[in-house]
Amino acid sequence: MSIITDELIDNLNANGVVVYPTSTLPGLGCLPRKEALDNLYALKKRPASQPVSLGVADIEQANELVNVPIIAMEILQSFPQGSLTLILDAKKELDERLGGKRVAVRVLSDLRALELVNVVGPITATSANHSGVEPLYDTKLAGQELGLGDDCIVEGDCPGGAPSTILSIEKTDTDSLGFTVSIMREGVIPRIDVETWMRNYR
Repeated sequence: MSIITDELIDNLNANGVVVYPTSTLPGLGCLPRKEALDNLYALKKRPASQPVSLGVADIEQANELVNVPIIAMEILQSFPQGSLTLILDAKKELDERLGGKRVAVRVLSDLRALELVNVVGPITATSANHSGVEPLYDTKLAGQELGLGDDCIVEGDCPGGAPSTILSIEKTDTDSLGFTVSIMREGVIPRIDVETWMRNYR
């Protein structure tokens, strides 16, 4: 039996937001379009100047929105699923709250989150809490804290822990690889592990 209800899908399609489990903290998800982002940012009380990332099921789904070079595919395959968020060039410019021309995507690993994005497509992957407020680990409690009803919540507990490590991958003419890889946030994958991978990749 699917945990993704018709009510949940209808809510997302009507530009609503949902709380869902991830491998770290409850995520706050909406579809990547203006009206839905308006609602998410208002609910989260997040400044519009702070973009959110997108959660996807796999590289193929990410490829609908961003250009995924070989180096990005290979670095994702070299580390545990869900441990990296990659900032990549958008295929067409998106809402600035998604990064505009440069969009952060994370291949999700939690089975419940994967079921959700396999049904509805890419959704935002920001934490389910008001900006600046300590997040909760239970999706139902996190949703209730945000004033959301049961039809907006995929129930589940989250383990917490370090967030994903964020890497920016950009085209360049000054590197023999044709791309630079910059560590924007050290998370569950230590900086030294990424640097070692890059040295070996050459």
